[in-house]
Amino acid sequence: MELANKHVLVIGAKRSGLAAAALLRRHGARVRVMDSQPLAPEEQAKFDALGAPVLPQSLENVTEQGREPDLIVISPAVPYDLPMLTAARARGVEVIGEVELASSFLKGPVIGITGSNGKTTTTALTGHLLRDCGIACQVGGNIGTAVTSLIDSSSDQQWNVLEMSSFQLESIAHFRARIGACLNVTPDHLDRHHTFESYAAAKARLFETQQPGDYAVLNYDDATCHTYAERAKAQVLWFSSSRRVPEGVWMSADEIRFNDRPFLRRSQIRLRGLHNVENVMAAALMAHLAGADLSKLGAAVESFPGVEHRIEFVRAVEGVEYYNDSKATNVDAALKAIDAFPGNLWIILGGKDKGSEYTPLREPLQQRAKAALLIGAEPPYPYAAAPLISRALDGALPLVDCGNIEGAVRYARQHAAPGDVVLLAPACASFDQFKNFEERGAMFKQLVKELL
Repeated sequence: MELANKHVLVIGAKRSGLAAAALLRRHGARVRVMDSQPLAPEEQAKFDALGAPVLPQSLENVTEQGREPDLIVISPAVPYDLPMLTAARARGVEVIGEVELASSFLKGPVIGITGSNGKTTTTALTGHLLRDCGIACQVGGNIGTAVTSLIDSSSDQQWNVLEMSSFQLESIAHFRARIGACLNVTPDHLDRHHTFESYAAAKARLFETQQPGDYAVLNYDDATCHTYAERAKAQVLWFSSSRRVPEGVWMSADEIRFNDRPFLRRSQIRLRGLHNVENVMAAALMAHLAGADLSKLGAAVESFPGVEHRIEFVRAVEGVEYYNDSKATNVDAALKAIDAFPGNLWIILGGKDKGSEYTPLREPLQQRAKAALLIGAEPPYPYAAAPLISRALDGALPLVDCGNIEGAVRYARQHAAPGDVVLLAPACASFDQFKNFEERGAMFKQLVKELL
């Protein structure tokens, strides 16, 4: 991609936008940046140092003195169907995402991992398995490091293991994963994608840009993954925790096999929940396709400690265990967390609604939970989830309006008994009261650590 002297507009001034602007400036582009929110002084200073002015996000600022940009680069948080972008494309302006921009400069083969739930754990685990088996790799993407920030440290002899969200994938055109994986597809981000079909189509882009000779690793027990397989140019391999697959990794009793060869026992997996067994199977399959010896994967899996904010044990206080699953930002993720415990749960739910249906939580919580402790902004905040959760769960179990995490932890400390589990698995986004799920999880952990 030739960028010298090109006029480029970057929309979104957070981590990905900053990394994209830095890459563009290094290649000689003239860069302007837009963001819908004013920047903090320390954030503004980073763009000033690049010589990339930051402007308010508006239709008027798309052009500069009547001149169209040669290229628009959007951060993952910016919807691809934003009206100003639709209008720009209609005028002939190329609009790409930060990942697509990076793909022209990133060296080395890519492992791309998507799915509604389990992406971060599987991405981190895949990187861990490769390193433990002596295969060079770097990890980034939606897990925390913008793909453009990985370019300088990339090499032809090193794998790039990337967590890919639907927001990143919806705008790719030439980005290619030598190994692409989808863990599962359940309703999420409907506030952004509007329909499940549109959301699933965004994830499908990972496989539509693959070529013959690549690999697609898919969940045999997920119906949407089968639709991806039908259109895949890559060789399809499967993973399943419930049945033998035509080719790939599957589980029989305690044995996990690659085709007919056992290489791992379920008892070696330290992570809680059947969904994490599936994450391990997908990661092991991808690592093997990237060159890892099957005989080494068992010990490598056993040494993986897990990921912060994913069913993370925090502390036991007088016989009550506290777990942080702040990354459970949708209903399916919360269901997987609930399924990881036999019962006696005090579950903390609530936050920013994403257009989810909460009734699937009724039956499992009725069976396994002592109460649901509701948190989050209340109306007139337009995306308040707590009232929606309350209506969906009414009559199934006791509901306690705690307002915020402090109130929920305090209530649980007063009422939970030895043998109980307090689980933060909100089933919602965090943006009503926190910057992100990491901040929400960190506050929960700090509060639990301070309990007397």
